[in-house]
Amino acid sequence: QVHLVESGGGSVQAGGSLSLSCVGSGYSASNYSMAWFRQAPGKEREGVAAIDTNGGANYADSLKGRFTISRDRAKNTLALQMNSLKPEDTAMYYCAAKFGNYIPLQRQYYDNWGQGTQVTVSS
Repeated sequence: QVHLVESGGGSVQAGGSLSLSCVGSGYSASNYSMAWFRQAPGKEREGVAAIDTNGGANYADSLKGRFTISRDRAKNTLALQMNSLKPEDTAMYYCAAKFGNYIPLQRQYYDNWGQGTQVTVSS
């Protein structure tokens, strides 16, 4: 059974940085792509970034240049480095995993989810 646990969320002022982590278990990292999603109050869950088993990445256009996704397959971990944070980045951030190397940013393709970690950016 796939199990994902996020950490690293918190509160930061606009312009600051945060790094999120996700530890996975119950699956082979060689076969699973992973992604970060976020959901703000009253809004749909949206894809932030995804990474395949070879390290290839896909980013939401609006976040390119500020966010960087990475993974360590040996440790089965996923990371998201977030820089130049803005109040509109405030959301619950979720780690997700799916079998295979296709890395869309639509939530319906991912069937394994963590519980989320809260990020709050103040102005």
